[in-house]
Amino acid sequence: MKRVAIYPGSFDPLTNGHRNVIERGVKVFGAVVVAVAHNTSKKTLFTLEERVEILNEIFGGREEVKVDYFEGLLVDYVKKMGTNIVLRGMRTVSDFEYELQMALANKSLSQELETVFMVTDSEFSHISSSVIREVVSLGGSAEKMVPDIVEKKLREKLLKR
Repeated sequence: MKRVAIYPGSFDPLTNGHRNVIERGVKVFGAVVVAVAHNTSKKTLFTLEERVEILNEIFGGREEVKVDYFEGLLVDYVKKMGTNIVLRGMRTVSDFEYELQMALANKSLSQELETVFMVTDSEFSHISSSVIREVVSLGGSAEKMVPDIVEKKLREKLLKR
């Protein structure tokens, strides 16, 4: 039986660490929905539409990876998608503290919800979206940190300012 995990995040931008969690999540669950969060209180570099478009360029045509977006409570979205599994990636101990708080809050809202933490492969543990944005904005290369299409889009956004 194929299980579906929801992998929520802002993905601003998608990193190779995110991609690592998605690929490994597919192996564990059979299918992953990459759910781009629409959070109006968070300032993002890419619009919601741009983030969804980039993810579709990377994962388009793959039946086991679906790209979607949501607004509002994650627990409501997970229920709407007909699953109870939330996949969260972690790089560091500080990630764990934050993710644990979120998992416990979500569990209090929906007892059926199960959050599964997946540690990124060590080669990606230093990668964060904010570091990538800074590297590219200063003219550096992020080729080992993000897929090619992401670096191209970052350069278009950050270096035209």
